[in-house]
Amino acid sequence: MSNPQPPHRSLLRIPLFRLLAINLAIGACAAALLVGGLLWLNPGRLRELIFADSSPGVALGLLLASFLITFGSAAMGSAIMAQGRKEDSGKGGGHGSRLAVQEVTRRTRTR
Repeated sequence: MSNPQPPHRSLLRIPLFRLLAINLAIGACAAALLVGGLLWLNPGRLRELIFADSSPGVALGLLLASFLITFGSAAMGSAIMAQGRKEDSGKGGGHGSRLAVQEVTRRTRTR
């Protein structure tokens, strides 16, 4: 008797993890581009300050890691929050609902 093993299921086959991985990669690319742009533009002599240190890899690593966490989590969060949106029906935003201020104004004018 052989015990059938369950099929190996990769995390990237799960749609939620795939969505998060793709958006983390997008955020990582944005972070790398931003750090590269900061080093290229050299605002406030940042590039010179980093490379004048005895270990510039630590400073670059910390800078890149902080930008990676920031932009990666922002991209992942926006992807998760956009999951509940319905397709655009062409009528514009709000789905016909009134703002609370408009509702109060309408009620006070009819009295």
